[in-house]
Amino acid sequence: MNLWGAFFFILSQIGFAGILRMAGIDKYLSWITSIVIQTLLLYILAMVGLLSFGIRSVVFVGCVFFLFRLIFIILQIGKLPFEGIHYFDVWMVVIGLTVLHTLSQSILIHYDNYSHWAIIVKYLLTQGHLPIAGDSIISFTSYPPATALWITEFVSWVGFNDGTMLVAQFLLIWASLYALFAVLRDRTRSMNGFFLCFIIAIINVFNIAIRMNNLLVDFVLSVVTAAGFAGIYAERKHPLWQCSITALFSAELLLVKNSGTMYVVMLVAYLLYSLATNREGTRWQRWFCSLALSAFTAVIGFLPFFWWNQHVHNTFTTISKHQISTQAYQQQLHHEGNAVVIKIGHRFLDQILNWHALSTRGVLLINAGLLIGWIVITFLMHHKNPLLKTLFAIDVSFLIYYGSVFAMYLVSMPYAEAIQLDGLERYLSSMVILNLLLGAMVLAVVMDQTMFEQRIGRRGVRSFKNVFTKNLYQLTALVLMIFSTILMFSEINGIEYNNTLGKEQLPVQLKQIAQPSMTYNHRKILLVDPHTNDVNNYYAGYVGRYYFFSDKVVGQENFMMDPATFKKTVAAYQYVALPEWHRTFTVMLQKTYHQSYKTGLYRVTSRGLRRVQKITPVKN
Repeated sequence: MNLWGAFFFILSQIGFAGILRMAGIDKYLSWITSIVIQTLLLYILAMVGLLSFGIRSVVFVGCVFFLFRLIFIILQIGKLPFEGIHYFDVWMVVIGLTVLHTLSQSILIHYDNYSHWAIIVKYLLTQGHLPIAGDSIISFTSYPPATALWITEFVSWVGFNDGTMLVAQFLLIWASLYALFAVLRDRTRSMNGFFLCFIIAIINVFNIAIRMNNLLVDFVLSVVTAAGFAGIYAERKHPLWQCSITALFSAELLLVKNSGTMYVVMLVAYLLYSLATNREGTRWQRWFCSLALSAFTAVIGFLPFFWWNQHVHNTFTTISKHQISTQAYQQQLHHEGNAVVIKIGHRFLDQILNWHALSTRGVLLINAGLLIGWIVITFLMHHKNPLLKTLFAIDVSFLIYYGSVFAMYLVSMPYAEAIQLDGLERYLSSMVILNLLLGAMVLAVVMDQTMFEQRIGRRGVRSFKNVFTKNLYQLTALVLMIFSTILMFSEINGIEYNNTLGKEQLPVQLKQIAQPSMTYNHRKILLVDPHTNDVNNYYAGYVGRYYFFSDKVVGQENFMMDPATFKKTVAAYQYVALPEWHRTFTVMLQKTYHQSYKTGLYRVTSRGLRRVQKITPVKN
């Protein structure tokens, strides 16, 4: 780890957040907004071929902002009022540091880390530019680069390894979750703060398919969108800030993943509602002006993604998986018969109506929680609230999102993956997490509005209706704090357990036989893997391509052949990686070359295999 690099990176983040706070943005929103701005700046510079310059200059600008902010504080210029440190601030810092430490020692295991997310970071870091047509090591060329750019900025300054990549993504996630507290009107009320902490802990249950120790972006989509909603609500008295936040977060979401469109639609719809309900004038004037402003904001937020699509179409001739292409969709629909559509639809309905499915339980939990909250607050506490409208909006979003996911399986995925509903639970859980966060924020606001004393300045230990409500409030806050902590440490233990299991898997085994390559090369490497499934689903090949940073790595399990064919097969490669003992390969090696190797990295010679520590990174 580069300590000086980490030091300057931290100063840069403080600088960006400080400048945004001076500009008037809420302090809880400032951290994620600064990350979004940095990512978009990197994106613009990367698109014009200045990525390496951008990585240095963005952090440098942040450090300059920090110095300006420090000078302003000394001279007492633009001094901001100190809002105090609250219980949930301490909880977020302590839990955040604990998770950060665990992730820094974690390893990447999931398939998609190696098929794209980790390898694109390694590519951006070492090559200093976005992928070009000849770079066959990048398979999914249409995937937008937002999170990869942010992670690349971090690892460029701190150091590149599995742990630092995970830490970079966690900073993005945790900053987004920290923004949720911007919706709290009175942050001294510990119960409301710990209620949001409890929900933050709960969402890890629905994120179990990927957890935070993987570089997959489904969870990132949810939390960044929730932060955008929090920003629009927190800045409801400042329309310009609302539109700016919506445009920035919309651009970010679309550049995180192609499927971010649904999340952007939700964000813009809420902007329209917020603008219309907080403006003055007649009903038609309010809605017309709000609609025009929201549409303009949506167009601004869409422009970076439009630029990306143009870049993909102009750079790459082939259509990659999940790429938005009308031609590809038409071809797919042409080949999908009615029977196939019905079969996939039947499986899809079975999954979403399955009580044992985690996403289905999440939908029911959200509905039950908001419905019970509405009944209690409306009829027992006699307070008008928007929980029922919120529940209706959330259920509509579920229906639209489920329909879009089903359409994706029909028109974007190969039949072999679509019929198995590959990754369905991960996709559905993403919307469950978002709506759980949205429902929690609305409920937290309503809880504050139903308190006995509405004048925040007069709230204190005596501002309760009676002793019973005071004791109930304190007990509830304590219970929420305890369970939030327990659930988060359960997540941490789960990550550590996965790390323990991962020590027997291919990515760790490769580290035991050879040094990783950080130079992009085209060496032909045979990766011998005794696990048939790892070879058939290309996991072995993707892991090898990432580790040896070569687009010519091939995973193979079957070596049932005669010595002449075996010798011809091995001679077709320059290196052989043997991370785990393979009985058939070992026997054939003995028969053909009279050598006996169990594990290791070997260079192929005319006389057999010669053990080496790393591949020679010479481009072919």
